[in-house]
Amino acid sequence: MSDGTPADQFFDAAIGLLQRARDEESGAVAAAGTLLADTVQAGGRLFAFGAGHSSLAAQDVVYRAGGLALMNLLAVPGVVGVDVTPATLGSALERVDGLATAVLDTAPIRSGDVLVIISLSGRNSLPVEMAMNARALGIRVIGVTSVAYASETKSRHASGTYLKDHCDIVLDSKIPVGDAELTHEAIPAPFAPASTVVTAALLQAVMATTATTLADRGIEPPLLRSGNVDGGHEWNSRIMEQYRDRIFYRH
Repeated sequence: MSDGTPADQFFDAAIGLLQRARDEESGAVAAAGTLLADTVQAGGRLFAFGAGHSSLAAQDVVYRAGGLALMNLLAVPGVVGVDVTPATLGSALERVDGLATAVLDTAPIRSGDVLVIISLSGRNSLPVEMAMNARALGIRVIGVTSVAYASETKSRHASGTYLKDHCDIVLDSKIPVGDAELTHEAIPAPFAPASTVVTAALLQAVMATTATTLADRGIEPPLLRSGNVDGGHEWNSRIMEQYRDRIFYRH
């Protein structure tokens, strides 16, 4: 290992990835933020989906202080984080054909809405099928994935394609295949994943762009405030009532 503590090395690796994402994905972040702003202005709804640990970044933009109130979690039972036992069942469900179809058929999502799909590898059936079917329904898709997987791994979807192939906008997280930033001569496997840090940062950059774009158009962005500050609950109640037809996590 190089100089510095393991903690220093991880921080350096994560900061390096964040800098790459900032510098190389600025155009995609701007496009994604503008698409969300356009959708809010047009009366559309916003959804986020991720399976396994990719769900953490999706959840990070839903019902979040300082975040857009209109972001809804498109939940797939069994793959929301590690919410099933055994946890390996969640990984298996990501490879089940037809699951995304059932979810979209029963979700309150429609043509003109936007779906953000987060999948680090983008190779499993669930995120690929989710993106393909969503676009067929007239839903715009923003994909957050590591593009490197498409050249270094084999797709698990029957089409042989990846999430990135079925998106209107792609945000590349730059995460290397395997999602582990550190190695040690006495440790047989690489360790210290950074995908959650980088993916969450990319999405928050998109949210910041959306809010500012709406404000620049003279539209108050539907933001939530912390419930732990005075007046926060009252503020949030007003926002939720105003946009009740586009918020689904409160029902």
